[in-house]
Amino acid sequence: MSSPAAGPSAGLAPVTRALVLVVAAVGFFFDTYELLMFPVIAGPALSELLGVPLDHPDIRNWVGRTLWIAAVCGGVFGLLGGVLIDRFGRKRVMAGSILLYSFSPVAAAFSTELWMLVLFRCTTFVGVCVELVAAVIWLAELFDDPKARRRAIAWTLAFASVGGLFVSLVSKAVIANAGQLPALPLPDRFDPHAPWRYTLRTGLVPGLLILLLLPFVPESRVWTQRRAAGTLRRPRFAELFAPGLVRVTLVSTALSACGYAAAFGALQVTPAQVVPGLPEFAGPRAELTAEGKRLEKKREELAGQDETSKTAGEKMLGPAEKANKKQLGELKKTAQDRGSTVQFWQELGGLAGRIALALLVVYVAGRNLLRLFVVPGLVLFPVTYAVLFPGHPGLFVVGIFLCGLCTVAQFSYFGEYLPKAFPVHLRGTGGAFALNVGGRMLGTSAAFVTTNLVAPEMPGATPFAQVAMAAAAVGGTVYLIALVLSFALPEVREEQTAPAPAGPAAG
Repeated sequence: MSSPAAGPSAGLAPVTRALVLVVAAVGFFFDTYELLMFPVIAGPALSELLGVPLDHPDIRNWVGRTLWIAAVCGGVFGLLGGVLIDRFGRKRVMAGSILLYSFSPVAAAFSTELWMLVLFRCTTFVGVCVELVAAVIWLAELFDDPKARRRAIAWTLAFASVGGLFVSLVSKAVIANAGQLPALPLPDRFDPHAPWRYTLRTGLVPGLLILLLLPFVPESRVWTQRRAAGTLRRPRFAELFAPGLVRVTLVSTALSACGYAAAFGALQVTPAQVVPGLPEFAGPRAELTAEGKRLEKKREELAGQDETSKTAGEKMLGPAEKANKKQLGELKKTAQDRGSTVQFWQELGGLAGRIALALLVVYVAGRNLLRLFVVPGLVLFPVTYAVLFPGHPGLFVVGIFLCGLCTVAQFSYFGEYLPKAFPVHLRGTGGAFALNVGGRMLGTSAAFVTTNLVAPEMPGATPFAQVAMAAAAVGGTVYLIALVLSFALPEVREEQTAPAPAGPAAG
């Protein structure tokens, strides 16, 4: 296995180079950690805030809406962040974005209304959107040698999937120990030991780490020297659509949209909106729901009797109702734990995909590397959600693993492709446009499409089965589009990142 630090990086001492890789890896690790906390906690959090059971249609609808609203906010402000990256520096903007996405989940942990959870989910997403672009460009510009640069980006991006694995493990640990943790200061109607709230509070960790590490790493050398020399041009959106860049801009944006559509239209909704529909939960949930309805009907019958009979009936039904509610709560926690397990396998697949790309990036050229993951994904998504979920639940996690591998590998591909596709003064703007307009704003709308538009039209005995069929349709469709678009993606020549000679600044 080649080290990402291999190859010359002029101006970076070995210790500094190693620290740069650590900072990048930590940033990418927590990018995904913060991003994937919501799919893990979405069901229980929305259930508590809305006051409805886990299988209520409002939960399905708000999972999709929240993912989409947050992604659109992330895309809009992430696009602005791209301009800030080009104007004010890679490192400075990266630091601010990490602090934003570190404190937002902590605030969300104390939500008592739905709008609060959605708001802080949006600010978390904004931080992640800006940080990813800033960190990739910062890292790319600190390594002069093309092979060392490709390895550095590919291997540090692999830690993004480790972050996804870690959030699943943290969620499972929190669920197991939430009762022993200090009670949170919340109004009486809320559970002060709700596992989803403790999971969100762990989002503070990256901010503390970055505050310790960033003072010891340099700003991008090429950006700093061009700015000092007066040769750094102002970034302008119109340049992205100039004859020499318009094809790169449009095709990379569309392909980014396809990758994020597969992730958000299928994988991201799986823990909260597909996993609870597995056969292992269907029977117990139906029995408990039926018992709850029977008790409620009995209560309504008692309401028409005299007060003495009604009071006696209330005392008789009280313990039964409490027991039923407790069993439903335990079932909810079990489903959440199973969702965390599926999320873990998805992220393990994502890690495998990033590692596969890191191994192949030096040997397989351009578009062919992308197709190595797009072609199998075209088959895997329909099979996993339409065949394995209803008919072979034991193999469902295997399918999720492979779907995660094919999808997340594409994210690493564009992390390596975009910095070399745009000139220095447009790298933040161009990368932000492709990833945020394409991926975050357009691609993530697939979560809303899957849960709110496609799923209600799909066959299925439960809302969970409908979402699974919708995920199969959406995932298969976007992979087919990605395969077609891959033939139009321009091959770009990778250059050294040495500073340009001094001269008058343009524009």
